Order: sequence, then structure tokens, then C-alpha cells
Amino acid sequence: MKVSRYPRNWQAITEEKKRLANWTCERCGLDGCPAWYAKLLGYSFGKQKQLELSVHHCDYNPENNAPENLIVLCSACHLYYHQRRKGNLTQGQLPIPGLIP
Repeated sequence: MKVSRYPRNWQAITEEKKRLANWTCERCGLDGCPAWYAKLLGYSFGKQKQLELSVHHCDYNPENNAPENLIVLCSACHLYYHQRRKGNLTQGQLPIPGLIP
């Protein structure tokens, strides 16, 4: 991931997008941080919702931050969109803890 391609306010953009999506994956409907996932990661259930959800650029261009180009995804769905595609992800950026060494 090339940080220079993202706007300085990317964190604020992602938090607002997640809030508008009600902290829910817009592909599969996962609601934030399920208890089993939090336990797997060693988290206490609570504020970690933003750790398991990410904001994906539908056109794979991190410079296009138009609201209609952004979608809130859980880690599994984000990986689904990037599988077999040479996107802007670096190796190991979206590991599934406990499943990938």
C-alpha cells in the first residue's frame, strides 16, 4: 500500500464511511467484530470494530475517494475483492490472524 496515494484525512474518511454503514460489511453483512473473531485475536469485545472493517476503493484507485467509490468490507470480503488481482495491496497486508503464519 502506497500511503502517498491516500489523502491526509483518510482515517476520517474511513471512520465516517464505517459509521454511515452502521459498522457493517456491505457485502456479507458482518456486524463489526463478532465475539469469535475478537476472541481469536485476543481482543476484549468493544471498540475493535474498526480493526476488522476496512474501506475498499471499488475502482482500486486510492486517489478516488468519492463516496460512491468506497465500500465498507470485513477482512474476508476485502480479500475476496483483491484475490487474483494485482491491486495496491502489499503481501501480508490483510492477513487473517491465526490462519496465516
